Amino acid sequence: MSRFLPVAMQYRVAAGFALLAANGAGFADSPDPAGVAEAAPSVEEIVVIAQRLNEGRANIQTQTGASTYVMDQAAINAAPGGDNQLLNQVIMQAPDVAQDSFGQFHVRGEHNGLQYRLNGIILPEGISVFGQSLDPRLISSVTLVTGALPAEYGLRTAGIIDLKTKSGIIDPGGAISVYAGSHGEVLPSINYGGSLGNINYFVSADFLRNDLGIESPDGRSNPIHDHTTQYHGFEYFEDILDENNRLSLVLSTSTGKFQIPNRSGHQPGLTNADGSPLTVNGQTTFPSENLDEHQRELNHFAILSWQHSQGPWDLQTSATARYSSLSFTPDSEGDLLYNGIAQNAYKQNVAYAVQSDAAYKSSDTHTVRAGLFVQSDHSKSLASSQVIALDANGNQTSVTPLTIEDNSGKTEWIASVYLQDEWKMLPAVTVNYGLRYDRFTAFTSAQQLSPRLNVVWQALPDTIVHGGYSRYISPPPFELVGSETVSKFLNSTAAPAVPTSDTPQAERANYYDLGVQQTITREITVGLDTYYKQSNALVDEGQFGAPIILTPFNYAHGKQYGAELTANYVRDPFSAYLNLAGQSAKGKTFSSSQFNFSPLAIAYVTDHYIHLDHEQQFTASGGASYVWRDTRFSGDFLVGSGLRASEILPGGSVIPNGAHLPSYTQVNLGVSHVFNVPEAGTLTARFDVINAFDKIYEIRNGTGVGVGAPQFGPRRGFFVGLSKSI
Repeated sequence: MSRFLPVAMQYRVAAGFALLAANGAGFADSPDPAGVAEAAPSVEEIVVIAQRLNEGRANIQTQTGASTYVMDQAAINAAPGGDNQLLNQVIMQAPDVAQDSFGQFHVRGEHNGLQYRLNGIILPEGISVFGQSLDPRLISSVTLVTGALPAEYGLRTAGIIDLKTKSGIIDPGGAISVYAGSHGEVLPSINYGGSLGNINYFVSADFLRNDLGIESPDGRSNPIHDHTTQYHGFEYFEDILDENNRLSLVLSTSTGKFQIPNRSGHQPGLTNADGSPLTVNGQTTFPSENLDEHQRELNHFAILSWQHSQGPWDLQTSATARYSSLSFTPDSEGDLLYNGIAQNAYKQNVAYAVQSDAAYKSSDTHTVRAGLFVQSDHSKSLASSQVIALDANGNQTSVTPLTIEDNSGKTEWIASVYLQDEWKMLPAVTVNYGLRYDRFTAFTSAQQLSPRLNVVWQALPDTIVHGGYSRYISPPPFELVGSETVSKFLNSTAAPAVPTSDTPQAERANYYDLGVQQTITREITVGLDTYYKQSNALVDEGQFGAPIILTPFNYAHGKQYGAELTANYVRDPFSAYLNLAGQSAKGKTFSSSQFNFSPLAIAYVTDHYIHLDHEQQFTASGGASYVWRDTRFSGDFLVGSGLRASEILPGGSVIPNGAHLPSYTQVNLGVSHVFNVPEAGTLTARFDVINAFDKIYEIRNGTGVGVGAPQFGPRRGFFVGLSKSI
């Protein structure tokens, strides 16, 4: 099965309407031959209802004119690693997605800008950096929607990652498995789904431990001090109240503990103005391999949702709550000697949201959709920093650290409404037009009325052309905005070179997208998509300091453009896909959080557009899968031209993000076999090789705007797994 197959979504939605009508006609007004109260529906009837409600839920959303890529559970299982992969590793196989450190990835040259949805419901943003609170075992499909988005999508617009949960009534059963191998990895997991009358449920849990919790900072296969333990739990329940209504509940929990890995063979390099080494408690040396830093992340969320689908109406209303926190514990003496600051950092965010979306098919040619979203979240930031006091000349006045407390809290409010009409203007032309209004108040406030227009044209029986324009407003990630009091750190080893600290602002952008999809044969589909984005107050993020906490900042001006080429081939028992993408992403003038940058960098960026640190000019991904009897052979790859780094000129001056790291290719291979055990289900064995050719490549080299330590891609790893159906 192909991975991330491009989909002409207006035709998938039309098919959904057809299925909805057929199933609805087959179920509604069933006779009662006994003339008494209707008996409880059978399992088959409940399955029909669940499928019809799923189609109704899909109809609420539209991706008409957007660039949409879908990957189902079968495709995930067919890839090396199967559903033992992290979710970011799955999404990195989509077009124009570049990998980064800490489990991050970038879509179309955007730093973040990703909105996660579960069954169409927006998940409030959390603080996690390298934790993964959702994993592929719980999803039946993942959809990446990008480009010029319809009016129902807003706030985070680089990419919409919509996950559909598994269903215990449609796909009953589950598996218990263990996956283990290189880097000390052990990953036991269990998932199971079923039904009891009208109640449908799916539960999943896993435990992960390995010695490569964060990317290696020096290219070693087993870095120093890089252990992680992670726990994940997920529960989905739904009660089918009747043929038109259901109530669902989602509970999710995630806990991750990480050591911050070290490089070896280094010593502190900070000095006083007179050239003498910095001294902390009488100590001037500290082997880098002895650094002992830790980070802990928590993410919990719950969703209560009611759906109603009847006749021309589809409606879903949900209430969501999310708690997330991050705590960083430094190595007090080591961090002071290396960084001039040792910071105990704690961030917490508690969010509550209400979302309601509806679709009304007013005629054969018009479907009207509308919705609202309201969110309130409170963020708390606590920082206790140890620094060394300096005199006016820049020399330390004491070897005893000085402690600076800098705490803050803030509440954010977001309100959004939209109205749009999907109009089948001609048999071969569909237009989706609408308006969206967003308003937020937090550290800053902004509002905007945003027009959206998308057109899809069936130019030929096998040719689909789409184009669109969207106006966007994207607030800076509230849970990451710091309110550090710069003046508290003056005359210390943590004093910024630039005291200016303007608050991050909302980004406003115009986005244009044009693409074509061609079906060459029944087996081969190709697509070409192009985009251009022009923005003011472009939002970017960087890691400044030892805690792995990203901090947002703005470029006053930004521009991004690129092209994507996709190809898919499917003919059982063989399938293959290929994605090629080129992009440019640039920004000019730091307009917020200036204290994080050097005066020379600020001066250069004020007069020049520079490449964004996460720009990867060329990206490719692809893979293939072949099934022989009950054995599957699979492979996939990632190719990147390299993220950005600082360019050092012969005279010693530096161009921020002026260079890029060397290109790389990572190839993964896998084989799995399904054993059918009489009267006991199936037993699946798999063997995977990640980075099969042991390519050593840098994701980051520690230079560039907002870049922390060096990070390397994973070294070659061998993994085996056993999974027993239950």
